[in-house]
Formats: sequence, structure tokens, C-alpha cells
Amino acid sequence: MVPKVMIILGSGSDIDIAKKSIDILEKLEIPYSLKVASAHRTHSLVKALVKEATEAGVEVFIGIAGLAAHLPGIISAYTHRPVIGVPVKGAVGGIDALYASVQVPYPTPVATVGINRGDNAAILAAQFIGIHDPKVAVKISELRNEYATKVIDSNYTVIDEIEGNYIDKDFLDIKSLKIEEKEIETCRKYNYDAKVAVLAGNYSDIVIAKKVAIILDRLKIEHDMQVLCPIRHPETFENYVKGMKNVDVFIGISSNSSIITGGLCGLTEKPVIGVPCGEKLGIDSLLSMVNMPPGVPVATVGVNNGRNAAILAGEILAVDNPDKKVILEKTKNKKMSI
Repeated sequence: MVPKVMIILGSGSDIDIAKKSIDILEKLEIPYSLKVASAHRTHSLVKALVKEATEAGVEVFIGIAGLAAHLPGIISAYTHRPVIGVPVKGAVGGIDALYASVQVPYPTPVATVGINRGDNAAILAAQFIGIHDPKVAVKISELRNEYATKVIDSNYTVIDEIEGNYIDKDFLDIKSLKIEEKEIETCRKYNYDAKVAVLAGNYSDIVIAKKVAIILDRLKIEHDMQVLCPIRHPETFENYVKGMKNVDVFIGISSNSSIITGGLCGLTEKPVIGVPCGEKLGIDSLLSMVNMPPGVPVATVGVNNGRNAAILAGEILAVDNPDKKVILEKTKNKKMSI
């Protein structure tokens, strides 16, 4: 049986981070492989592993590395499959590895997760696979429900330990609240047949959104593009996300705190790609986008790099689509040869 996921460690010392991925993949019953290969010290080995694994049918790669973490980018250079990068905490808190992973140039996207977040990398890989594997999609849903249950239960385990004279522990019991599902309001301006939904948080982010759309057009991927903010228009945002039932990938673009990608993760179990942006460094949107809690990963690409977000979406959708694979390979190879 060919593994669906290949985990590559830049160093054997990163095994504890890899175990976080392994635990999730085992739980979700997704076949995987684990290798140790350095982008700098054994470059040829990385190249051989990635090329042969891609040919054999591996669907997603996870690269785990610290320091000058070029491993995920090197993996992306040799495959048309989606690559997830896990930066490892080091001497400067893992910021060096984070930047090295997320800031790879077009057209070699790395779906970067938070520092040491091997668990989120595996969940993201499962979301990619779940687009064309219904059994995996169901397991992801079950896993998310487990995370939600832990949050709800903490209302009792945490609050019961508080000893205060004025706290009312019985006020608004969480489990008795009536949470109603709203009817979805359809809107003619939305393309409900789209496979990718591109959401910009502000009109100032529309320049990056258009770059995403241009590449999606080249890849012949049907998409919808809107400017919607979950803070300013929460009802409209929720109706949109829940109404786009045919969408396989959401792309959120934000120049401020990345509430847009956080909002997407809260409303969908489909993979969410995040594009942090800004006129200066975009560090605020980058850090709040990539450092998501366990269970709700955002596949973060580089600051202002909307084109890489589109390529990543193409890689995700091309896993079981030969036609998309051909177009994607031509696009990547053309740009890489320049």
C-alpha cells in the first residue's frame, strides 16, 4: 500500500514534533511514511525521495525543520503535490524557521502551520485528502467534534475549581443553550458552483485577491471572489461560507488581524489557505494567521503572495484530477525555468 502522506524530518532531533503528526494520522487511519533528510546536508536524498514518492502516488508531503528551515521549500521544488511546512522552535523561538518556511517564492508554495504544530500539519494533510476521500472527511469531522467537546466540557472542569463569593456558576448553562441553525440566504452575485472561494477582508486587500484570481484562471479552476469581513458583516459572512457547499478550498486574505481565516475555520471543515498582506511587513496578519490552535489549521503562505495561494489550491485539487495536474505542472515548470 502506497502511503498517502510522507513526513520528512530535516533532523532526527525533530522526531518529537513528527510524533504529533503521527498521532493524528494514526487516529485518522491515514497511511504515511517517515524519512530523515536534510535540505542542506543531503540535498540529493531529498530530491530523490520527493520525486520517487510523487511518482509512486504520495498525495501530501509534510516537511519538519528548524533553524534555516529550507526543507519544505526544497520539497515543493520537486513535486506538484501540496507541501505542508512545520517550523521547529529553536534559538530564536522558531521565528527563523517560520519565515524560511512560509516565505518561499512563487510558484513553490508551502502551506505553513504554527511553530511545533505537527498535529495541525497532519490535520491539514487530512483535509486535503478528505476533498476526494469521503471516509477521511468523516473522520476529520469526528475529530473536530472531539476538540469542540473538550472546549464545552472545560466550562465545568475549569469553572468548578473557582472559589469566589460572587460567581454564579449556574448562569447560562452551556449545555442547555439553544443553538439554532439558520437558513442560508442565497444571493445571485455568488458563484455557488465554484471550487475555490477567495475572500478578502477589506477592499484594500483586493489587489492580492485579483492576483489569486489570475492564477486560478490560468489553472482553469472555477472560483468566486468576494470582499467580506466576519467582524463588520458576521451574518453575511456566515451565510456565504455555509452556502458555498461545492467549494473545496477557501482562501482568506487579510492585512490586519487574520480574523477572516479564523472565521473560515470556525464555519467550515474544508481546508483554508491564508494570505497575510500589508503595505509594510504584514507580520501582525502573518503571526495571527499561522498560529492557530490545535484542530483548526490555516495553510499560510507568504506575505502578499496570493499567487502561491492559488498554486497551492491547484495542487490540492489536482491530487485526483489528471487534467488539473497537467495544467499545474506546465504552470510550475514554465515559471521555474525562467
